[in-house]
Amino acid sequence: MDRDDTIPISATPINWFPGHMAVTRRLMKENLGAVDLVLELVDARIPKSSQNPEIDALLQSKKRIVILNKSDLADPDQTARWKDFLMKKGLTVLELDSKTGKNKSVQTIALTAKHLLHEKLEKERAKGMRLPIRAMVVGIPNVGKSTLINTLAGAKKARAENRPGVTKTKQWVRAGEGLELLDMPGVLWPKFEDPTVGENLAITGAIKDSILDSVHLAHLLLSRLVRLYPSLLLARYRLPEEALSLSLPDLFFAIGKKRGFLVSGGDIDEERCAMVLLDEFRAGIIGRMTLEAPEE
Repeated sequence: MDRDDTIPISATPINWFPGHMAVTRRLMKENLGAVDLVLELVDARIPKSSQNPEIDALLQSKKRIVILNKSDLADPDQTARWKDFLMKKGLTVLELDSKTGKNKSVQTIALTAKHLLHEKLEKERAKGMRLPIRAMVVGIPNVGKSTLINTLAGAKKARAENRPGVTKTKQWVRAGEGLELLDMPGVLWPKFEDPTVGENLAITGAIKDSILDSVHLAHLLLSRLVRLYPSLLLARYRLPEEALSLSLPDLFFAIGKKRGFLVSGGDIDEERCAMVLLDEFRAGIIGRMTLEAPEE
């Protein structure tokens, strides 16, 4: 592996492109001929950062549905902007909360797939054939692929946990509405041109927390929340407005103090404070937030 396969989230370069992700890219190429279309999941909180820049080249002319997943955690106004932006690029786009199936988006996937494949399905019917629609499900680690598959299948067919790297091999799952789904392991890409992309992926949990400096990551998150959603940040941690003028370390300390994470000597338990801040953002407890806007 090249030394470029790192992101400078901390002072120590992070090896974030493990071998199984390289295998996944090969599996995607090898199995494209076996599917009719691709369901590409991106995180609605970071649609740009979570969309693999290699995806167009990998999928070539294969039909695709882009799914803005975890939309219940994202800023709804920004989700609407992203949906419009992507549709103007000629993409078919759905927004989804795959855990509960809000907005009936889960049920819409099958109908959308049938619409995109209308000509193919009509030709098959004319020959007396009723074959299932085979769809490859792709996306970055921890974006919700397995949860979506389980929702579509109506049962726990794919292993799903709120941490990256759970799905390690491909697996076929029979879903309802004449769908067969190919679940692929989450895949990142060999190099980030923009360090902000790596930061956003780490903040949302697409990169394992165990290989990151959680305090530094919490500071990065705070810098974004101060800029984008200051009122939600203040409300959640019951801070006065003047707290927004504090340095990031001081603001971080103020949050830890408010939450009672004090230790001997008047300091705070920085690791505990960092993980609570990250966990509450990822769970939408601080509020519905989107960390990047479309470049219109």
